[in-house]
Amino acid sequence: MLLALLLAAPAHAQTPTPPPRMDKPPPFHRLTGDQVQRIADALPKIIAERKKFPGSYSGVFTKGPTRWQVSYYSRGKPLKEIAQVIVDDPTGVVVEQWTGYKVAWTMARGYPGAFGRKVNSPWVWLPLCALFLAPFVRLRRPLSVRNLDLLVLLGFSVSLAYFNDAQIWLSVPLVYPLLLYLLARMLWAGIRGGRSLGLHLNVPAGWLAVALVFLLGFRIGLNVTDSNVIDVGYAGVIGADRLMNGDTLYGQFPKDNQHGDTYGPVNYEAYVPFEQVLPWSGRWDDLPAAHGAAIFFDLLCCALLFLIGRRVRGPDLGIALAYAWAAFPFTLFVLDTNSNDSLVPVFVLAAILTATSPAARGAFGALAGMTKFAPLALAPVLAMHRPRRLTPFLIAFVAVVLLTSAPIILRGEDLSTVYDRTIHFQSSRGSPFSVWGYPGGFGASAQHVWQAFAALLAVVLALVPRRRDTAGLAALCAAILIALQLGVTHWFYLYIVWFFPLVMLVLLAPAPVRSRQPEAVPVRT
Repeated sequence: MLLALLLAAPAHAQTPTPPPRMDKPPPFHRLTGDQVQRIADALPKIIAERKKFPGSYSGVFTKGPTRWQVSYYSRGKPLKEIAQVIVDDPTGVVVEQWTGYKVAWTMARGYPGAFGRKVNSPWVWLPLCALFLAPFVRLRRPLSVRNLDLLVLLGFSVSLAYFNDAQIWLSVPLVYPLLLYLLARMLWAGIRGGRSLGLHLNVPAGWLAVALVFLLGFRIGLNVTDSNVIDVGYAGVIGADRLMNGDTLYGQFPKDNQHGDTYGPVNYEAYVPFEQVLPWSGRWDDLPAAHGAAIFFDLLCCALLFLIGRRVRGPDLGIALAYAWAAFPFTLFVLDTNSNDSLVPVFVLAAILTATSPAARGAFGALAGMTKFAPLALAPVLAMHRPRRLTPFLIAFVAVVLLTSAPIILRGEDLSTVYDRTIHFQSSRGSPFSVWGYPGGFGASAQHVWQAFAALLAVVLALVPRRRDTAGLAALCAAILIALQLGVTHWFYLYIVWFFPLVMLVLLAPAPVRSRQPEAVPVRT
């Protein structure tokens, strides 16, 4: 199902060591397993949770040199961990206790710096928000639609703040009004055009160019000195290594990233140059190849936005779009997690830039789709942008799909395994990070209705009368991506960059000029 965005798998907790003897402290530990067990069993939260699962049992493990982990499991199959307690060995203090979905989903626990480290600091995030707003906000018309658009884009920050505080019950629902607003705005802009202020800057474009240089330097410096590589970026490095070693790509990833083989082949192929220059050590270390790839993808997005803006309205718009990318805090969030999510907008923006060439548009559209599969839904709109030249688009699209799939086909990989590890895994997985997967959220039936709507929308937008300029194409592509994201079970803040540059292009590009019939002019005889 194309509606299943093939995105990040949950972060995995550190694997505990085998259970020690319960009556004696392990080497270099103060507590015994029995003592740790009694501490955990006495917690009111754990007592209440175990009452929900009669017959539950526990296991005690050492977790690193100074901590213990007590895990509680329900009876029956499949085995399910229902609660987890972390105890500090030197003091005997309970430092963590988790129940419900936070047992399996460590990324829902609000660990400081788990995603992007210092980028989440108010001293970094809030100045970036101010820098993003400053050139574009309409000071004389504070209630303008332009200002609302900008505030909605930054509004995801509120949800992220609750996520970082482990308040998932607040962070999840706050996302959906923002996505729905942007969906409506992009549909209106792509079909009707509407009234666009176009490029309206509060400062000269030259100032933005200077600020852009400093922002790029800051972003790269922060990535090198204080960023982490999450499992998404780690997966790209593993896949690149497997490709170059002649190993099968799907079904054989290591245990510390066992679901990292959930993306399209282009994702792993894009990491090959970086992994060859900065080889993988075989373990989850600093992963310099992932850092290099993330920085390169980020700079590519910035450069493509400049080229698109220059083509649409000149260098001023190009500088403004590149600056917007560099100042928007969520693009730095992606960069400092060293995720692969900037690779999707690279190919989508390349398709927008080459929109006048059917073959190039088809090639880049296929590359985007074979990276994370969901952008395959853009194919109808991209194909019908120039419907009279459909054949070159289709030939290029199919050729790129086959070419990028060649490593899988030539190595004889089982296609059913490829499907199970990618589309089936993502479409069947559970996740608390959406209204569909969160406990007490909407049911599967409602989700399927929305997914059907999103699929239908991708086809209908290719056929209805619409804007034929660059910004119009960007608006419809953004609408499709947003509609798809609204229907997935697992949604995360990294995916904002999929549509953000398209939205900014629509907001800053001039509105289309509507043609009018010339007035009749009397002719003197």
